[in-house]
Amino acid sequence: MNIQRTPTVSVNGRDYRVPKTPTVVVCIDGSEPGYIERAIEAGLAPNFSRLMANGANLTALSAMPSFTNPNNMSIITGRPPAVHGIAGNYFYDRASGKEVMMNDASFLRAPTIMQAFHDVGAKVAVVTAKDKLRAMLGKGLDMASGRAIAFSSERADKATMAENGIGDVLARVGMPLPEVYSADLSEFVFAAGVSILRRERPDLMYLSTTDYVQHKAAPGSDMANAFYAMMDRYVGELDAAGAVLVMTADHGMNNKHLPNDEPDVLYLQTLLDEWLGPGKARVILPITDPYVVHHGALGSFATIYFPAGADEVDALLGRLAPVEGVDVAMSAAEACARFELPADRIGDIVVVSKIHKVLGTSRERHDLSGLTEPLRSHGGITEQVVPMIANRKVTLPEGHALRNFDVFDVTLNRVEA
Repeated sequence: MNIQRTPTVSVNGRDYRVPKTPTVVVCIDGSEPGYIERAIEAGLAPNFSRLMANGANLTALSAMPSFTNPNNMSIITGRPPAVHGIAGNYFYDRASGKEVMMNDASFLRAPTIMQAFHDVGAKVAVVTAKDKLRAMLGKGLDMASGRAIAFSSERADKATMAENGIGDVLARVGMPLPEVYSADLSEFVFAAGVSILRRERPDLMYLSTTDYVQHKAAPGSDMANAFYAMMDRYVGELDAAGAVLVMTADHGMNNKHLPNDEPDVLYLQTLLDEWLGPGKARVILPITDPYVVHHGALGSFATIYFPAGADEVDALLGRLAPVEGVDVAMSAAEACARFELPADRIGDIVVVSKIHKVLGTSRERHDLSGLTEPLRSHGGITEQVVPMIANRKVTLPEGHALRNFDVFDVTLNRVEA
């Protein structure tokens, strides 16, 4: 199938050149700057070292909140949450009065870059670690066309030609179904990506890993170095297969614990109940997802809802701002303007915590039994800086403030031939 003759594809107000070479974009979940550098220093990442020296080694800012779903959807649409509508993993739906997991494709308000290329005849592939992202990343792809693949490592054993555009994944990748809470879940993404690149030769492929390792291990630790050494091998294979390859991250990661290794938590619901009375305000933690063993639903971004007509916002902002551990507390209007968020999917107040603090609801509502190491988490302004690494030289406009959701623009429009 030939791609349409026009040299560019337009989606969400941006133009992307049609690739002449198989092109791969990778989102390394939770890859705080320093992980790759420490692995290189340990002599474990020669391919990363070569690409960063001979290609491009840049940094970018993630979308806010610096969580997985908002940033993967920003990357795959090329736009911030205000455009695509995914402002977290979880939100309070005022219309239904229910707290809702935002992992269904129906919540996505913008077409993806993959869909736009698929619609003009390109062959595309999406492989993600967690199934929570598969439906949104693969939205609009016609699996019956023979030009689309979309599946997750988590459910690779269930992938079929009819539903995912690929079958017998475990056999062709040569790996057993990985555990959800494991580094193997990410390795499966890379192994599958290499297999698809070699066999199907897609025009455009998106690979998205999981941050299991980054939640547990800091840059330079044995666990982290081993993970990036594994990744380095696949990076070398993708590069050797002739693909244009650009990698970024959805968010960074930081220690969020006290000297005694207990999580350093500001329990907002408890605080508001003390100040205002029980149940007068509702705290929502957008980091909440089906995989809370990683983080106990503790992150650095929270949003507060009041009943319709309540007038406590201004007074509460003044009380929240000086609280220890609060980085910023702002109204919904201010947060939408600063962080490019959809107004109907956040509360009346947004609170972001400082670098080593996390936000919770109340102590009894967080199951922290799965935290086997001191808490590392994300969500704040302090986790916005992420790497962007390419296996080719990149030319950017002078003064351009690079965002992680510019990665397809960089890959398709800025990489030097």
